[in-house]
Amino acid sequence: MGTTGRSTLEMYFLFLIFWIILNGRFTLEILLFGLVISAVVYAFICRFMGYSPRKDFFLFRNLILLLTFAGVLVKEIARANLSVLKLILSPKYEPEPALIYFRTDLKYGVSRVLLANSITLTPGTITVSVVGDEFCVHCLDKEFAKGIADSDFVKLLRRMEAGR
Repeated sequence: MGTTGRSTLEMYFLFLIFWIILNGRFTLEILLFGLVISAVVYAFICRFMGYSPRKDFFLFRNLILLLTFAGVLVKEIARANLSVLKLILSPKYEPEPALIYFRTDLKYGVSRVLLANSITLTPGTITVSVVGDEFCVHCLDKEFAKGIADSDFVKLLRRMEAGR
């Protein structure tokens, strides 16, 4: 059985296990109803919600990278918060806002959206626009723009795209 067939079977059994857990007991009747209801729910999500076993396999395979991405995002948010705090509390330093443009080689729209949102979530930067592969980002200070085009976010998203 290929990876797509195995993934389909895994999702079906997850629905069945969820059904049994929600019932709180295990009988032949609950099992039979669960088999039918799990099949109906699985068919529904495949038909009407755009689910496919291929997407499920992609997400599972990239789970470690997604968790790493979340960790990098939290780290960058904390680091940027400290930089903005330093900028605010420094009486001598005058911020130099900058509007920067850069291109990325990310192929998929989902990757570009993740990058744009990650930039916006990081204090001191806002993604103004994304047109094709060109990003426009406003930075509270020009120092915040350094390395944005080849950040850890971009590197992780490239690795995720390579796994497709």
